Amino acid sequence: IAPDSGYAVFFFPAAIEALGAAIEPFLQHDNGELHMLCREVDTGGAFIELTVLRESAEGQPQQVELMVPANMVRLIMSVHSDGSFGFARSRTPMRY
Repeated sequence: IAPDSGYAVFFFPAAIEALGAAIEPFLQHDNGELHMLCREVDTGGAFIELTVLRESAEGQPQQVELMVPANMVRLIMSVHSDGSFGFARSRTPMRY
């Protein structure tokens, strides 16, 4: 997954401990805190579905879908860079 697309999913420390070795290969430790980079996230239910891209043992791209209880997830952060968004001052003047 590109570093400027998808979602960063942060888990509670107790969740990481409870999930153990099953989740370890999917976790990253960038910026000081364990998280999972996901292509897609579906929060429509008691379980959160996480779609992750990774390499198979043969080095081929592989899409993996994980489902974790919603109460294990602390934060889901969008890492999309779709252009400008927000309330920052525009560089071009507005015309009325």
